[in-house]
Amino acid sequence: MSAVYRVKSKIPNPKSEIIVVPRFVILIHDYPVVHWDFMLEKEAVLRTWRLEREPLEPRPIVAEALPDHRLAYLDYEGQVSGNRGSVRRFDRGEYALLEESSERVVVKLMGAALVGTAVLEQIANSEGWWFAFTPLESRL
Repeated sequence: MSAVYRVKSKIPNPKSEIIVVPRFVILIHDYPVVHWDFMLEKEAVLRTWRLEREPLEPRPIVAEALPDHRLAYLDYEGQVSGNRGSVRRFDRGEYALLEESSERVVVKLMGAALVGTAVLEQIANSEGWWFAFTPLESRL
């Protein structure tokens, strides 16, 4: 019996082994003009930036920081309250935070459409941001 007890006591506590991986979502929002909402899960909210163009393009995209959104937008598609158009999912997945400051955020995205590095950098002397995505190089 004591041998069995020793084996059981070496089993790690599952609560201490849980690793939470933050998620991201990109929504196509058709109001007031078509744009892409890039959202990163951070604690209990989604940090959000509005992108002028589809984030697959290789050149930098002008971005605007928006107020944080509710986590429900990770899984939401449909009408937005207050007659503010509708949203549909462009991509979602997990991300790893590589760098973060008040002026710069660098993440590795692991989504269905976007796999690579995204950089958000505040434009000097401005409230605007730049968004740039670099796809992970294929190793074929």
